[in-house]
Amino acid sequence: MPEGQIQSPRPPPPKRLGLYGGSFDPVHLGHLLVATAAMEELRLDRLVFIPAGRSPFKPGLEPAPPERRAALLRQALAGRPRMEVDTLEIDRGGVSYSIDTVREFRRRHPQAELFWLIGADHVAKLDEWREAAALAEAVTFLVIPRPGEPAVERDGPWRLVQLRGWPLKVSSSEIRDRVRNGLPVDHLVPPGISEAIQSHGLYSAAHGQSG
Repeated sequence: MPEGQIQSPRPPPPKRLGLYGGSFDPVHLGHLLVATAAMEELRLDRLVFIPAGRSPFKPGLEPAPPERRAALLRQALAGRPRMEVDTLEIDRGGVSYSIDTVREFRRRHPQAELFWLIGADHVAKLDEWREAAALAEAVTFLVIPRPGEPAVERDGPWRLVQLRGWPLKVSSSEIRDRVRNGLPVDHLVPPGISEAIQSHGLYSAAHGQSG
């Protein structure tokens, strides 16, 4: 460290850590509203966005380049000190499985209570996730509500907590379709993300069919 430079203190290790996996193709305001609700309702110390390398639930779809998706996420989270991006699934390569990611965060933070954000539409398929029993034991799932629909429930070993705050009916696929058709998305994404999408030519007809 250069002489005279003051080292910033390290933040304390999180006691309650949220993990938010997904393609984020691209990130939109709904993602940020859900993340904020999780932080406030569960009193999380930190929330980590984890862009997937390749989702096991979307085998036929090709997402935008992972470095672009991660860069858009970092841009969207600027100024939010307790939210961060971790590219471990992208760096790992291949299909991204949640249990592998959870085990890595357990290794890094052995004392933390782990929470995994999940869309309500995925709850019914939890038994199909890789090493489902181990995953059920390792994390509490924070269920993202669907606007206008009742809370989802299910039997089994799963610990589910329903988020209440700010469901927004917007999806990444809707944003990709609007860009492909030349329609504006400024009102659906964080500041600067629309311009970044345009400057890199993401999701346009010329860019090809993105997942």
